[in-house]
Amino acid sequence: MKQLAIIGPTASGKSDLAISVAKKIDAYILSIDSLSIYKEINIVAAKPSKDELAQIHHFGVDELDPNEHFSVDIFIELYQKVLQKCEKEGKNLVIVGGTSFYLKSLLQGLSPIPKLNDEAKKKVHDALLDLPNAYHFLSLKDPHYMSRISLNDRYRIEKALIVYEGSKMPPSKWFEQNPPKAVIKDLPIFNIDVSRDIIRQRIQKRTHKMLDLGLIDEVAYLEQKYTRSPNAMGAIGIVEVLDYLDAKTDLKEMLDLICTHTAQLAKRQQTFNKNQFEGLISAPLEELEAIIFSTFS
Repeated sequence: MKQLAIIGPTASGKSDLAISVAKKIDAYILSIDSLSIYKEINIVAAKPSKDELAQIHHFGVDELDPNEHFSVDIFIELYQKVLQKCEKEGKNLVIVGGTSFYLKSLLQGLSPIPKLNDEAKKKVHDALLDLPNAYHFLSLKDPHYMSRISLNDRYRIEKALIVYEGSKMPPSKWFEQNPPKAVIKDLPIFNIDVSRDIIRQRIQKRTHKMLDLGLIDEVAYLEQKYTRSPNAMGAIGIVEVLDYLDAKTDLKEMLDLICTHTAQLAKRQQTFNKNQFEGLISAPLEELEAIIFSTFS
């Protein structure tokens, strides 16, 4: 079984390239996109069409409801399940998406978390009933570690409690003694090299297409069903539409803000990709497919 990753900034053509490559090397696709993981967030996430999803089996798409928590831990578990399925069914794997942080996590790995007995599980459960008090308790045990965690970050507070109750160590000490181990080694990573001018043009075109497809109705539906509380509701494309629905902006301002914020995201993605991956193979979109096939021939 072979695996490869295709990364690049938003609107660079990753999805189309991944589908083309996957067809030719008999592969499944694993999405590393922080919005595509959610059901019902379709237009904002610029997911592949139903027809494209039907052509190649995609994982990491429509896995969770928008009000469910998503994290690196969950993504790594998903990757391991997909890997087993590929090995069992004799398929290769193409990992593709714009949230390269998740790809980085596969290469770096995560530290193991101690197992809890029933008594420790109850302690964690009871402590989380009063989140500010749990945060204060952990801050006394490990002030340096907790200084990097928000008072309202329930997920990371829970993880710190699990580590403390399972090991009776401050989280900093536990993670020092249990360093992360790589989940993937020797993964070829192909990056779409595209100019910022072209990206801006493609973002503008895609944003107007999203509007035509029903962007405003989708965000209004998501707000009505899930409220504005879930983390997913803070995504680019959702926030700007919510401001428009609140009459804080007009339609043109809304579209301009989506384009601006998406272009800023693309710039951050390009910087991250260039600085975080060793041996990155970068080329323009029209050249990259041939390079990938020459590498795997």
